[in-house]
Amino acid sequence: MSQWIGFDSMKKKRMKCAAIVIALAAVFFCSTLRFSAVAEAEGMWQPLIEQLVEDGFERNHVTYLFSSPDLEFSPEIMARKMNSLLNIKLSAVKPEAPKPPEVMDRYLNPILIAGAYAFYREHRADFAVIDRQYGVSGELLTAILLVETRLGMNVGDNNAFTILASMALSRDFSLIKPHLERTDVSDDIMKWLVKRTEQKSSWAYKELKALLRYAKGNGQNPLSIPSSIYGAIGQCQFMPTSAEHYGRDGSGDGRVDLFETRDALHSMANFIAEHGWKSSLSSEAKQKVLYRYNHSDSYAMTILAVADKIRKTKELFGG
Repeated sequence: MSQWIGFDSMKKKRMKCAAIVIALAAVFFCSTLRFSAVAEAEGMWQPLIEQLVEDGFERNHVTYLFSSPDLEFSPEIMARKMNSLLNIKLSAVKPEAPKPPEVMDRYLNPILIAGAYAFYREHRADFAVIDRQYGVSGELLTAILLVETRLGMNVGDNNAFTILASMALSRDFSLIKPHLERTDVSDDIMKWLVKRTEQKSSWAYKELKALLRYAKGNGQNPLSIPSSIYGAIGQCQFMPTSAEHYGRDGSGDGRVDLFETRDALHSMANFIAEHGWKSSLSSEAKQKVLYRYNHSDSYAMTILAVADKIRKTKELFGG
């Protein structure tokens, strides 16, 4: 009886050792695959890494960022932009008259206006300071913030670093050509697409550099900054270069954090003021200033309409 017990014990030990060996082999195999995947990813990003290093960014830091397993090149991002530009260009040659710009009525919803008025009241002390410093009213800033990010509650579901890095790497048109929606275009249009792709790639690279500087100045991880589908960041939805130029520290903590409400409000006011805003301007002139914030006449008209609704609500209830 004892010899069989001993046999079973030895057998169990051998099986346990075998299980450990298999587990270690599996871990080694997965680690090897991950290392291979990371190395492959780094190889893809290498031209962009070298360009950033040449422009003064620290190699170890840049290499670390591009080795992140969460970073994945997406040619669809640039293709989406090119598809949009192509549709606009092709529709522009049609004889149909363009649709006149109009106020986007969905932002005049009474519930949204009530929420905007509540936001205005909550920050009225900040708005008083901002108005004295920049000459931009709180009603206007609240209207912009409502349209841009629903008063700071929706800052985007995308990743700014991934968006801008993917677009910067998409300078090679062959990477995005398979993702174009239309292929039945003339040679001239195709040449135009190639040129526009190169231009957008250069634009994205400048924005990527600005994003890295912005993140460093705030002590943020550039890989964790949310954005719009094309890389606009913060409650005010600035592109990183605009964040660098127009961003202001409204909270007084020594940083410009566009995800912090006071900083976003001061930065928005500074942008508007630097583009020539004055309360005495005509409605048409005000629209031209707001057009610089978002290149849409309907957008500019909507901002003025929402601001007027907030102003009338304030007059009705006080504030």
